[in-house]
Amino acid sequence: MQRRVVFDGKLLPMLLVAPQLAVTLVFFFWPAAEAVYFSTQAQDAFGLSTEFVGLDNFRAVFADPAYLHSLGVTAVFSVSVTLLAMLPALLLAVMADRVVRFAAVYKTALMLPYAVAPAIAGVLWLFLFAPGIGIVANMLRWLGIDWNYVLNGDQALLLVIVAAAWKQLSYNFLFFLAGLQAIPKSLLEAASIDGAGGFHRFRTVVLPLLSPTTFFLFVVDVVYAFFETFGVIHAVTGGGPSKATEILIYKVYYDGMVGLDLGGSSAQSVILMVIVIALTAIQFRYVERKVHY
Repeated sequence: MQRRVVFDGKLLPMLLVAPQLAVTLVFFFWPAAEAVYFSTQAQDAFGLSTEFVGLDNFRAVFADPAYLHSLGVTAVFSVSVTLLAMLPALLLAVMADRVVRFAAVYKTALMLPYAVAPAIAGVLWLFLFAPGIGIVANMLRWLGIDWNYVLNGDQALLLVIVAAAWKQLSYNFLFFLAGLQAIPKSLLEAASIDGAGGFHRFRTVVLPLLSPTTFFLFVVDVVYAFFETFGVIHAVTGGGPSKATEILIYKVYYDGMVGLDLGGSSAQSVILMVIVIALTAIQFRYVERKVHY
């Protein structure tokens, strides 16, 4: 039986909600409104003068081949990171759910990457795969693989995908494990009595009951791939070589802070926000239909 908290007046609930509302207004709505405003302005490099240009910044962005290339890189990057962060996490959670001895040690070890900041995670992978000094890079060279992500764009993209997915793996693992442990054991025992094997039980019982968790993580991971992987990209490749790892969020930073194209950068950030909102809406409109609550 759930106990509902009832407040005597409106003042205390408003005070409790006020900090969260203030943070949301200051760190989301205000920057978003400024991005929309500056996307219609042409500024000098120092921001001392502005001129209203309407949608010219958006037209320039879509006519830029480098932006279209970055859009393609972002699509490959986000899909790869989402899949690579979710599938191994589900496999590890299933294995952890069956571990009896040293289960706490095993689970704690899998959760550790979540405590690492994205930029630090990028540096860790940078040292592992750095040509000449990286342990993994030397092993690959010993196996006859010409590894040099500094010069090879495909290798650089693969490296940042793995690093970003590794950072998100622990988050997904935690939710999948919690979802697995919430499934009633009586359902699995009933399926076993009916003759269902391990894989058949997983496919017909576990996966449907785990679908709300899977859908939630799918939405979170897509947003993570678009917005929260800046630190990994910046620490490992800086968008290179030859823009091979320049995803949209990094291009917004580079064009605005390095290229000093403030109007174009603002237009890119507005487009990125619209893309993520549209993707989230599509996920809730179509993917959620397959979720069993």
